[in-house]
Amino acid sequence: MAFESLTARLSEAFRRLRGRGRLTEADVDQALREIRLALLEADVSVKVVRPLIGRIREKAVGAEILKSLNPAQQVVKIVYDELVDLLGGTLAELNLARRPAVILMVGLQGAGKTTTAGKLARHLAGRGKKPLLVAADVTRPAAVTQLEVLGRSIDVPVHLPGALTDPVAIAEAGLARARAEERDVVIVDTAGRLHIDAALMAELEAVKAAVRPDEILLVVDAMTGQEAVAVAERFHAALTLTGVILTKLDGDTRGGAALSVKAATGVPIKFAATGERLDALEPFYPDRMASRILGMGDVLTLIEKAQAEVDEQKARELERKLRRAEWTLTDFLDQLRQLKKMGPLEELLKMIPGVGARLGQIQVDEKQLARLEAIILSMTPEERERPEIINYSRRKRIAAGSGTTVADVNRLLKQFEEARKLMKQMAKMGGKKGKGPRGFKFPFPFP
Repeated sequence: MAFESLTARLSEAFRRLRGRGRLTEADVDQALREIRLALLEADVSVKVVRPLIGRIREKAVGAEILKSLNPAQQVVKIVYDELVDLLGGTLAELNLARRPAVILMVGLQGAGKTTTAGKLARHLAGRGKKPLLVAADVTRPAAVTQLEVLGRSIDVPVHLPGALTDPVAIAEAGLARARAEERDVVIVDTAGRLHIDAALMAELEAVKAAVRPDEILLVVDAMTGQEAVAVAERFHAALTLTGVILTKLDGDTRGGAALSVKAATGVPIKFAATGERLDALEPFYPDRMASRILGMGDVLTLIEKAQAEVDEQKARELERKLRRAEWTLTDFLDQLRQLKKMGPLEELLKMIPGVGARLGQIQVDEKQLARLEAIILSMTPEERERPEIINYSRRKRIAAGSGTTVADVNRLLKQFEEARKLMKQMAKMGGKKGKGPRGFKFPFPFP
């Protein structure tokens, strides 16, 4: 996963630093050498690393820092602040003031531009916008069909080329349709190439002149490392980009592109695609990304994901059941499904402070959730409500129906019973107010 190696290297450098108590300049210099190597191995541009390390050292070797009660923590804070600044400082939002606002999607072939156009349309639709996708990529075979299928799956209309073959005419027709249908955002998917050439840039410049976009977003494959910076620089020189969308941050990438693009081009990263699912597009918060890189987690994004997927009415009903100690396997199944909607378990674990840096030591089995779901679904409604009636013969039937073993069924029932006992204890301690010791409240959406 992105930044995994970098996070591990930085965490180890900070661990050694914390173990020294009082720090000397030599201690800081040793830590900075390790940080510099970690950044370079993560494919961060040399042009970015050198001044970054210089700024960190300048702040870290000051007398106030070295003589403070917790100098190592101060150094970590300095590194964090510099990473936030390197990544852009604050969230860069889309400029959608005009109606309809026009977003031009550009990039090389294979970066995931068409899929990202669909993800962006879904993201905006979920925030009350009425987007229209325009299929102006008539160069790549099946690009139009791909966008049409994506639009259908997210319930967003797609303007098709029809008999037109000129991307400029297609984009203009799409903009005219958006005005007629009172759409407030137009997302134009343009052609890419395997490499940057004069013909590609001339075509994009013509489309830009015709529709006067409010946003020109470059879709960059994060797995291309420093090459992503070179691509961004050339597109920016020709089109004056307003933002970058990084894709494939969930892949086996070292993440250097994320740390280099803004510093090298001045163009802010506005979104990051973190998976293949159409909901796997996140606004790019520099402070949250810096926190993830340093293994500090990202609680705010985790909370937002939970709020987006949790059914409020079900959460209230579950709270009522927990207070009355009526939690059942049916409720547990609902929570498993909500957890799966939030994304890959490994990505969720990385957002928990302190876990990201040690994730390499944790065995994350995504299939375990599917096995638990299969076991519960193989039970009768009565068995889910009253698991105490599940004797050995029933367990054999459930194991056979779910493709698991009796031991797997036993393990689930034991863990569920232990969790239910804990809920009963919490309910007794909380009394009528539904609180545990020292004001503890039942955590949601997961008990």
